[in-house]
Amino acid sequence: MTRKQKKTLYRILLAFVLFVVCLLLPVEGLARLVLFLVPYVVIGWDVLWKAIRNILNGQVFDENFLMCVATIGALIIGEFPEAVAVMLFYQVGELFQNVAVSRSRQSISALMDIRPDYANIERDGQLVQVDPEEVAVDDVIVIKAGERVPLDGVVLEGTSALDTAALTGESLPRDVSAGDEVISGCVNLSGLLHVKVSKPFGQSTVARILDLVENSSEKKAQAEHFITKFARYYTPIVVFAALALAVIPSLLDGQWGTWMPRALNFLVVSCPCALVISIPLSFFGGIGGASKQGILVKGSNYLEALAQASIVVFDKTGTLTQGKFSVTAVHPDGMSEEDLLELAALAEQFSTHPISKSIVKAWGGVPDQERVRDVEEIAGHGVRAVVDGHQLLAGNGKLMEREGIEAVSDHQHPGTVIHIAADGRYAGHLVIADRPKATSAQALRELKAAGVRQTVMLTGDAQGAAQAVAQELGLDRFYAQLLPADKVERVEELLRNKNPKENLVFVGDGINDAPVLSRADIGVAMGALGSDAAIEAADVVLMDDDLLKLPAAVRIARKTLAIVRQNVVFALGVKLLVLVLSAMGLANMWAAVFADVGVSVLAILNASRMLKAE
Repeated sequence: MTRKQKKTLYRILLAFVLFVVCLLLPVEGLARLVLFLVPYVVIGWDVLWKAIRNILNGQVFDENFLMCVATIGALIIGEFPEAVAVMLFYQVGELFQNVAVSRSRQSISALMDIRPDYANIERDGQLVQVDPEEVAVDDVIVIKAGERVPLDGVVLEGTSALDTAALTGESLPRDVSAGDEVISGCVNLSGLLHVKVSKPFGQSTVARILDLVENSSEKKAQAEHFITKFARYYTPIVVFAALALAVIPSLLDGQWGTWMPRALNFLVVSCPCALVISIPLSFFGGIGGASKQGILVKGSNYLEALAQASIVVFDKTGTLTQGKFSVTAVHPDGMSEEDLLELAALAEQFSTHPISKSIVKAWGGVPDQERVRDVEEIAGHGVRAVVDGHQLLAGNGKLMEREGIEAVSDHQHPGTVIHIAADGRYAGHLVIADRPKATSAQALRELKAAGVRQTVMLTGDAQGAAQAVAQELGLDRFYAQLLPADKVERVEELLRNKNPKENLVFVGDGINDAPVLSRADIGVAMGALGSDAAIEAADVVLMDDDLLKLPAAVRIARKTLAIVRQNVVFALGVKLLVLVLSAMGLANMWAAVFADVGVSVLAILNASRMLKAE
């Protein structure tokens, strides 16, 4: 507990001891009132002060006002022990609330530890510590073992292992060496690194994450908005209802001593603390629990929406699959496999396309540029080049068809087929495939177990390659050969056909899927470590490539919403019951204390379960 919370605890203990002493002393009349005023003032002076201050500021109807009216009224009618007990147990509930909120804030503020304090820059042969905001792009910073990476950049010198747990929830260190990208917020575990800065601090990964977390509380869920409005109208209504309960029957039968205690009980019961505190605490705890696992949720409204997820749509490359192409089959026609691979590598060496790079890598050598001339890249088709004086074509079936060459397709190995032709004669083909991630199939099974009704994959790949991945992973539907605009159309179609109470989640890499991420009910950026586009476009950000974090996020969201509903039903049910019993004279002040403080404590404890969300 904080120092302030400990002081409150000591006040509660002191007031409780004084309260017990007052109960034991055989004092009556005015002396008894004076005696009970001592623990009352010890435990309740701050509540009285807050009520007076809020009234002076025009904020009359709040829980402090209700507690003051109820307890002062109890003192006036001679219910001295009840007055002290109400204030005492109210403070116990407030302490529970403060401790729970502090724990919830700590679960999120742990992320704030990723903020770097300084950056090392070499000046005149000496390392100087400067504010990360003072470092410019292309400056070289030095990161010692044990220090936090202050800015995004590329390693120039050194090798090390980086602890990324604060960002990704991943316990295994990540090895880096010259040429590798590093992102701010990680901890350098071993070697000395020289890093060339690629982004200013304001645009770095750590700055964007901190901004996201700090602003998450601004985007409230519908349940939170409902409770805020509910409390705004509910509190004055019950105050006037209590006043009516005290005055109207008393004017009719003259029994003020009967109706006044009932009205005071009514006021104590009516305090909306259980709802006003426990519901935001549940969402706050859910966001904090998710952040511990490397899942950043931009607001409780998105957590609430994710709990209603029924359709999950995936981009294929880089999300369900590794995004790393490799040659899985070589089928020559009239030459050896090595010769076919060499010809393909020579023709494709100048292209930056991932498929071209995979062909060069599969050949294993360094292509001789002197053997190649007149290279022409034909968009959407392939490459034309002159190799060793021979006209060479490397591309898809459309290229072969355009050139009037009969191509042979491979139906045994799913993937992208690259056909090769030399001097107008077919020479064979290669099959390039992108393998699913190790956790993709399990993640899809867990989504189904979590209640997701339908899983869909969208891809620009050929029908055969898409079908093979869909069958291997167990997807319900897939759409292949899609352009970026086609993906938006497919998502629009799914949105039109879904149940209004269902939500559609789109999961993409956050870079080329920004339009679809923005259009879906909930956009989830996958593997977004350091991706500006992902953090901007998505509502939920998974900070690494582990797709198992998605079903974990759905489970956390559904558990959060379940706890919120439990608290609403429990709190309103108990309060309504005791309100009716109080009005009928069947519930005393102790029952009212339970209906207020007891329900609040139980609701807060229930909400605190989200702090250990898994």
